[in-house]
Amino acid sequence: MSIYDCQPPMCLKRIRKTLVSPAAADMPPERTSTADINDEENLFVPPLNFSMVDYGIFRSGFPDTANFPFLKTLGLRSIIYLCPEPYPEVNLQFLNANGIRLFQFGVEGSKEPFVNIPDDLVCRALEVLLDERNRPLLIHCKRGKHRTGCVVGCFRKWQNWCLASIFDEYLRFAADKARVSDQRFMELFDVSGIKQIPSQDSYLKS
Repeated sequence: MSIYDCQPPMCLKRIRKTLVSPAAADMPPERTSTADINDEENLFVPPLNFSMVDYGIFRSGFPDTANFPFLKTLGLRSIIYLCPEPYPEVNLQFLNANGIRLFQFGVEGSKEPFVNIPDDLVCRALEVLLDERNRPLLIHCKRGKHRTGCVVGCFRKWQNWCLASIFDEYLRFAADKARVSDQRFMELFDVSGIKQIPSQDSYLKS
């Protein structure tokens, strides 16, 4: 079987959390309670293009303040940020308040036809991602499509996914903004030199 025509893997479960006011369930539509009025403050809103990649690994677009309550539920230890621009102060305050470490790998955002994605930055991002001591972690860029898609695609290649499945996942997030150059980068990316850091259990035993 060619790596270009294998069957895509089982879809990953998406994280969903719904808050329901117990009192609201027994109340007629025309009535409201104080809890209902404050429901908007308690909503967990995920960032744009949020999804689970693997156990303890998530992806998304750029989180804003409305997403902070949701991110707290993930128990994040780290964030991999793939843009060159400085991280906003309000986001840094959120990270510091919750003990989340920031890893920034400034991949320039460009358009077709030719994009020079630096292999060394992607390799370093993957090393952080593969170190289980950094998880749970979130990978994000601006929209969670191209730069994030490339890093996740290279991670999938390290996991021995076939190219058909890697491209299918990339296209689900990039949609009509998909770039041939991104897919070409993932196809040619060499994962042979990337090694997984031993798990935390290994360090405890040594």
